[in-house]
Amino acid sequence: MNSELVYSVTDFQAVCNQILDSAFSGVVIEGEVASFKVNQNKFIFFDLKDDESSIGCFMMAFALRFPLEDGMKVRIRAIPKLTKWGKFSLTVQSVMPVGEGSIKKSLELLKKKLTAEGLFAPERKRRLPEEIEKIGVISSTQAAGYADFCKIMNERWGGLSVTVAHTQVQGAVAADQIIRALQYFNERSEVQVIALIRGGGSADDLAVFNDEKLVRAIAASKIPVITGIGHEIDTSLCDLAADVVASTPSNAAQMLTRDRKEVVAALRGDVGRINNLLNTKIDDFAKETRELVADAKREIVVKIATFEQEIAGIVKVLDQLNPEKVLARGYALMSGKIEVGSVVNITTLKNEIKAEIKEVAKRN
Repeated sequence: MNSELVYSVTDFQAVCNQILDSAFSGVVIEGEVASFKVNQNKFIFFDLKDDESSIGCFMMAFALRFPLEDGMKVRIRAIPKLTKWGKFSLTVQSVMPVGEGSIKKSLELLKKKLTAEGLFAPERKRRLPEEIEKIGVISSTQAAGYADFCKIMNERWGGLSVTVAHTQVQGAVAADQIIRALQYFNERSEVQVIALIRGGGSADDLAVFNDEKLVRAIAASKIPVITGIGHEIDTSLCDLAADVVASTPSNAAQMLTRDRKEVVAALRGDVGRINNLLNTKIDDFAKETRELVADAKREIVVKIATFEQEIAGIVKVLDQLNPEKVLARGYALMSGKIEVGSVVNITTLKNEIKAEIKEVAKRN
């Protein structure tokens, strides 16, 4: 009796896939894209080749995060499969362009697409809040760029509330981690601004920041986003989608904080200007007071002169009414009861006279 194990075609295909799954739970392969095509806007087929070999690849359209075309060099993460038609194929989970030329081409294609949608339009951009107290940071906490960011933040101001979402900032899983961090900050709404930072690196290292889903997540953020990615010469699609772009992580820290030295200098300047203003006001008030006093003095002098003239007139009138002067003019003063037989006193300038009234007659 034949003891050889006999498989059905389906069973053999299943066993092969089990062996492939156990040997290659996930494999990363680099190669050049060829025969790229999309069926029904749902399914993507292409060959991944090098100078000597070629492997068929399949993936769902929604999983494609970077535009592809023939001739581009890519790095894929995939699971090898033996299809039911007996064809060996790679089921692609993620794909990313590699090499400066391929990354540049993919970036250009996606940039053109998203620009046409208005995703980078200037009118969509928001300013950073005037007074920033709470910042959400998305970065790798082990990265040098993050250390530079923290150093500048503390040197310039300090005391701010900073919540950090640690993510990878390069590689296949980085984009999804950053997207989840953006969702986390937006759902909690506890920060005023989100800073996405990453230090410099090669074009391959920074390629994650051209991921379509990540770019769209930044554009959709309810909270303003500032990016500080790479060096000054690096510009990613995430930069174009962000509300504010910093040239480096250190520059992002500078844009998010005030310089305590500048603030102190400005306050000292304000104090100096206020002091000068107060001194000017005091001088003006003193001058005005002196002028008012001088005016008051002049007014008092005029009034005194007027009073003196009035008093002199009164004195003159009183002087004319002085009895002695009346007597000196030859008049006499008489006192006593005016009736016949009474004795009256008559005063002249030099004499006192007593006289008896003999007759009293009324004047006509």
